[in-house]
Amino acid sequence: MHSGIFFYGRRLLFIGAHPDDIELGCGAMIAQVSQKTEVLCVTLSDNQKNPSLSNLVPEHYKSMEILGVSRDHAILGPFETRRFPQVRQEILEYMLDLRRNFQPDIVFVHTKADIHQDHGTVTEEALRAFRGTTVLGFDVLRSSYGFFPNFLVEVSEQDVERKIQALGSYHTYDNRYYFDPEILRATLIRHGALAERKYAEGFDILRIVGSFGCMHSA
Repeated sequence: MHSGIFFYGRRLLFIGAHPDDIELGCGAMIAQVSQKTEVLCVTLSDNQKNPSLSNLVPEHYKSMEILGVSRDHAILGPFETRRFPQVRQEILEYMLDLRRNFQPDIVFVHTKADIHQDHGTVTEEALRAFRGTTVLGFDVLRSSYGFFPNFLVEVSEQDVERKIQALGSYHTYDNRYYFDPEILRATLIRHGALAERKYAEGFDILRIVGSFGCMHSA
């Protein structure tokens, strides 16, 4: 029988730079926990400066709905894609507002292995904004180099299917290889193999804050 730690949070905050980032990195886990705890998904840019991405916003809301996240818990921020480094102070202040208003127990952001300028800014400012809070990093495959998950969350076949279905909402990105269901499933299988489970979502540890407790048998 497999053993492992149990972790929980009353409020989980997922922060991504662009529509699709959160689903690519955490979709199966969100599908698993969205009906068990309060989930807030915040995407800092809606990518609407690019006219070829005009359908991205409704696709994002549909994707989140499939994962069990209602529209009022799927927030799109005001920042412009590929300009995050220039407005890092404004992003920090935006995140500090999230901290005050939502008070998350665990925060999920981009892995530090991600080389996209927007993704990197999200992670750096989140570590500043959420001092004293557990922060885990997710991978979006295309822009990360050297990512290796050292925090693995077991997910079910149903969770995997919902992640694939959610990402299937992004018809704007039908031709992008990393939306291929076989690649999505293969990534979850690989992370599962690392955990000696069938499927797992993988994260790197940016900060863990906790306390140790013992359960005593009667």
